[in-house]
Amino acid sequence: MTAGTGSSTEARSTGPHAPERAGPADTADAAAPADAATPTGTTAAARTAPADSAGTQTPAGTTGTTVRTAPADLPGPADPAGFAGVRPDDLPDGLVVADGTGRVVCFNAAAARITALPADRALGLPLDRALPLEDLKGRRWWALTDPYGGLATRSGQPERNLLLPGGREVLVSARYVREHPTGPVRRVVVSLRGTEARRRTERSHAELIATVAHELRSPLTSVKGFTATLLHKWERFTDEQKRLMLETVDADAGRIKRLIAELLDISRIDSGRLEVRRQPVDIAAAVGRHVHAHTTGGQSPDRFFVRIRPQLPPLWADPDKIDQILGNLLENAVRHGEGTVTIEVAPTTAGDDGEEGTEVTVSDEGPGIPGESMNRVFTRFWRGSKRGGTGLGLYIVKGVVEAHGGTITVGRGPRGGAEFRFTLPVGTPAHLL
Repeated sequence: MTAGTGSSTEARSTGPHAPERAGPADTADAAAPADAATPTGTTAAARTAPADSAGTQTPAGTTGTTVRTAPADLPGPADPAGFAGVRPDDLPDGLVVADGTGRVVCFNAAAARITALPADRALGLPLDRALPLEDLKGRRWWALTDPYGGLATRSGQPERNLLLPGGREVLVSARYVREHPTGPVRRVVVSLRGTEARRRTERSHAELIATVAHELRSPLTSVKGFTATLLHKWERFTDEQKRLMLETVDADAGRIKRLIAELLDISRIDSGRLEVRRQPVDIAAAVGRHVHAHTTGGQSPDRFFVRIRPQLPPLWADPDKIDQILGNLLENAVRHGEGTVTIEVAPTTAGDDGEEGTEVTVSDEGPGIPGESMNRVFTRFWRGSKRGGTGLGLYIVKGVVEAHGGTITVGRGPRGGAEFRFTLPVGTPAHLL
């Protein structure tokens, strides 16, 4: 069976640079970002008034504030120089700005959505009425923080969980804008974010802890039971029985060690601290070692078919991490797949610059992965139809491959089973180039 050899590299895109900030406003009541107009009007969206030739806008209504914005001939968003023209309603987070008198002069669409308060009702209100926030103990937040009073050296409030009327929890941070370091507060800029993303992260962490604790309980119970038995009844057992118990303890201790290693790897991947110690790696030999380990462990040699394409480029990678990738993918194919497991190693190009690389494909002849599950294979806790394990292996594999600058994909193999393909660039260290 011949596995596909086409490159699985994926185009990467980089996000736009952060927008430049406009300079401070000339007036005491100027509102925040460049090209952000003082919201007025009758809709929930932040609005702007027509700009004069100097780029200063005077909104309608009763607040009497002026907002300095970018000139009307500012380049459009498609121009790299045009990102200074971001409007308040373009922001994904809620933005509320109060002037030096404490009245709201900007209330963007995200703020209206988060607070369920239309912008036309919020504009001109005192800040503590537009945002009647309380801390988790029920205390009024604006009375506690007093942004327009207190120490003149304060620059704002760090992000924290606060409550809106009705008990909805939001993440709130504030910035106090002064013309001089110790001068009066001219603007209070408030950022609002929903807590859903943070709660998802917290749930994921809690699920990780629960999963690992569950997986640790079984081997720890076994280790404790056998060691206690041997400690108290050593003389009652034959040498063969003792050896069997100690081998079981050794195997369970190895399982515990692997679980702890997985937990550490996830922590490093999530924090971007996964280290890659590059050195020359013979990937063909590494594949051979893993296949040999499975055959000596009881699998039939006929179950594995290895194809090594000629003219493989040199590969600089972390050998331990390569073993981790291959071990997870082959274990997945053997445990969840059926029929022949095919491993193909071929030269390819990696990355947008066409750098030489190595492509490894692992496929089986099992039922494969359902189409609706393809996009979840590399997420935490994903398991196939056969339960067992932590569901963290493929998540770690993806993190390790990407730490090497490579990519990994999953699809349906030539004979219907699952096919995993990862591509690694040569990765030559800079001092050898």
